[in-house]
Amino acid sequence: MHSKKLGFIGLGNMGGRMTRCLVDSGIEVVGFDPQPGAAKKAGAREAQDIGQIVDECELIMMSLPDSKVVENVMLQQGGILSHCRSGQVIVDLSTASAASTLRLHSLLQEKSVAYVDVGISGGAAAAEKGQLTLMVGGEESVIQGIEWAFSPIASKVVVMGGSSAGHTTKLLNNFLNAVSLAATAEVMVAGKKAGLDLQRLLDVFNSSSGVNFATINRFPSIIQGDYLEGGLTGKLMTKDLVLYADLLHQLGMTSLNSAGPLASFGLATALGYGDVISNRVVDAIGDISGGIRLYSSDN
Repeated sequence: MHSKKLGFIGLGNMGGRMTRCLVDSGIEVVGFDPQPGAAKKAGAREAQDIGQIVDECELIMMSLPDSKVVENVMLQQGGILSHCRSGQVIVDLSTASAASTLRLHSLLQEKSVAYVDVGISGGAAAAEKGQLTLMVGGEESVIQGIEWAFSPIASKVVVMGGSSAGHTTKLLNNFLNAVSLAATAEVMVAGKKAGLDLQRLLDVFNSSSGVNFATINRFPSIIQGDYLEGGLTGKLMTKDLVLYADLLHQLGMTSLNSAGPLASFGLATALGYGDVISNRVVDAIGDISGGIRLYSSDN
């Protein structure tokens, strides 16, 4: 596990950036993605299929859209489960269902393969710089043995507990992210419609009790016309919210606060903003509020 070589499955928006950081730190990465040229773009040596990665590497990382894709990569013929061997470590950096994570952990455990689930936060900008926050679930001894693979991609690593603890933490974090983004978008549209100076409005929020991640890190750019493209899409945000609601159902809880952001990001998808950055939810709310935009060339 100290050969400084690993396999990486899923070289998209986040996985590609993480792979580039790993490669730039001197780690040999064997990569696989169905998108032609993704491995080369990220600086990895391209594998022909998933089986090749599992055959070659003791440590395999995955960054995939959701649990359905993770399960397919894991369970399909020629996938990870059919190729893995005792002593390997699989690190899942996807935003995934905690229940699915526990099932996959159990299947891999039967083959003496470790499964580490990792929630990531910071978006594309942090991934580009290797400054992600990682929330990790799994056996601590296993996690300690792969710290060399985390250090090039993260500025903060927090071990949250056993299997599924990392993915659970990620869903809780993403729910708060969705609430603050949707609510702030609504408030900013209201401020614009009321004729308020949006920069001054943000200055007030950021020195008052309404301050949140969106007021500090998103809307100062958005009111200048920069939506910070390249991050989590509206559809993926909606997927995370559904996973959060499902988690609470499994915990025997009801979610009293998920309806608002689900409605906001569902609206954004219905109006054509689902495949762009989730920050565009502000335009969806603006559309149904009389065609409001926070920024215009006349600003």
